[in-house]
Amino acid sequence: MAKLSRRTLLGAVGASVVAAAASPGKTSGQPQSGQTYKLVREIPVEEGYDLVVAGGGPAGAAAAISAARLGAKVLLVEATGCMGGMGTSGLVTMFCPVGDGERCLTGGLMREYLETLHSRGFLKPGSDPNDWRKQTSVPFNGEGLKLLLDELAIGAGVEVRFFTELIDVDADARAGHVRGVVIQNIEGYHYIRAATFIDGTGNGVLAKLCGATCREAGRDTPGIMPPILVSLVSGIDWDRIGGQPGMSKNQQAGLQKAFEDHFFKVLDLFLPGMSQTGHGVGLLNAGHIFNLDALRCKSMTDGMMAGRRLAQEYTAFYRKYVPGCENLEHVTTAPLMGVRESRRVLGEYELNVADYHARRKFPDQIGVYNYYIDIHPYSPGVQREPDVLMGLGESVGLPYGMTVPKGWKNLWVAGRCASMDVEVQAAFRVQPAAVMMGQAAGTAAVQSIRTKRPAGEIDTEVLVATLRKAGAYLPQTETSKTMTRAA
Repeated sequence: MAKLSRRTLLGAVGASVVAAAASPGKTSGQPQSGQTYKLVREIPVEEGYDLVVAGGGPAGAAAAISAARLGAKVLLVEATGCMGGMGTSGLVTMFCPVGDGERCLTGGLMREYLETLHSRGFLKPGSDPNDWRKQTSVPFNGEGLKLLLDELAIGAGVEVRFFTELIDVDADARAGHVRGVVIQNIEGYHYIRAATFIDGTGNGVLAKLCGATCREAGRDTPGIMPPILVSLVSGIDWDRIGGQPGMSKNQQAGLQKAFEDHFFKVLDLFLPGMSQTGHGVGLLNAGHIFNLDALRCKSMTDGMMAGRRLAQEYTAFYRKYVPGCENLEHVTTAPLMGVRESRRVLGEYELNVADYHARRKFPDQIGVYNYYIDIHPYSPGVQREPDVLMGLGESVGLPYGMTVPKGWKNLWVAGRCASMDVEVQAAFRVQPAAVMMGQAAGTAAVQSIRTKRPAGEIDTEVLVATLRKAGAYLPQTETSKTMTRAA
């Protein structure tokens, strides 16, 4: 049980919590629009944790479970009511390919997810474990994944707090050290002290608040890759519609006819498509929301409303133009936006497109993966570049340094916000890669605590050995005691 105490946090966390008020919760004078509102609060301090993980998506959940299985006392905070992120709240109930055409590349927790979901009937009907070697997606039941993650977290001893957001940090940016975080939920504010911290927020919220160097879409890049608000649909004759998303001839032919009829309000030339995920249901991945900035609240708010309108437009399109969809029923849109690009944290190593094209491997790699560079058109009326899959047996290594923010000692990042350039991020932002990064970050945090060595100085040979013991597929024949760093 974590120890609780009460103290006034004055100047201990961020500027948003620093105060100059006469009494807690009040300010002196009447603040005016555009001025800074200063606040002081007495909030409970909780300590005794080895690790705090911010975000319970694919990366965060894997990090928390992996660390707890190694004996760490872990707190996971998640803003929604379930773990899984895009695979559950985002309704993207399809794992991107986990194989290279010859073998399954994902071991460890990701392989455990696949095997357990298959054994419980939570994969698409007719799924075959032999398919995990192929370069094909693996549809699954989102509710099954929610239940599994709950079970694994409880079994490992993770303390999970849903409906809880990270709102501030107590960090020394010069020293690269995080002392604690401030979280908020229905019970109010809490200050959580821990030995280590992992950012699994997708948007790099924890790392940004700490002062880590970040690259932000639309600011450090020419544009922002548009997201899609995914939908759950039913009532489709899957034998007639056929094919995987983006590959069905019926869907593409219908799209071309709709363009000729000027059916759509916006000329969005790329349709990822509709795909079966269960006996009677599927996911609808359609309708890019252009110019959405996931780092701005108003933009996200407007985007969610636009996404719901687009879902109805695409429902009407499928019913009219795609055989097998005449009785399509739109069940719901996701409560979580399918953000593709927002913030990336600069790490001790930034995986880049040259590494990708060279199929580079690393002695300290914590996973290997082979998804194609999935860049969606940045504006309407633009054709998407054709998909180019890797060849049989090909993959790229994920170096440990991409999970360690540059200069930070007890902070890691995993998932979409990890250290990658824009093109590589478009390939490795997906769920299987995020799970591998999360498992590695959680494992590294425990190793760092036990050896009293900073994140960037742990023995990566030991890290690789620990991950292999947990079932990770790490085929490198040469390992190194030190991480690969940027030149």
